[in-house]
Amino acid sequence: QVQLQESGPGLVKPSQTFSLTCTVSAGSITANNHYWSWIRQPPGKGLEWIGAVTARGSTDYNPSLISRTSISRDTSKNQFILHLDSVTPEDTAMYYCAGGTGGPQNYWGQGTQVTVSS
Repeated sequence: QVQLQESGPGLVKPSQTFSLTCTVSAGSITANNHYWSWIRQPPGKGLEWIGAVTARGSTDYNPSLISRTSISRDTSKNQFILHLDSVTPEDTAMYYCAGGTGGPQNYWGQGTQVTVSS
């Protein structure tokens, strides 16, 4: 059974860059037809899709975040990584990684909290 686990800094200062890592267990991020997403949920608000990387390594991003977002991967460690630049308090959220072959995504991590504050 595929499992996902997020990790990263819990507290980030405004204007900084942070990275979050999603580690995939009992599965492969290069598995055929799979794609791997980052999603966030600010306090009291709904889910917002950030972006995704496919099994072949191509990426796609939410247009509202594309200028500040990149997703990379390390296939040897079965990880994909979110990078978010120039953060503000509005980026405070629970961040989730997820994966599967279609929507809704089959597999979800438990989430990791990121707070942007000075």
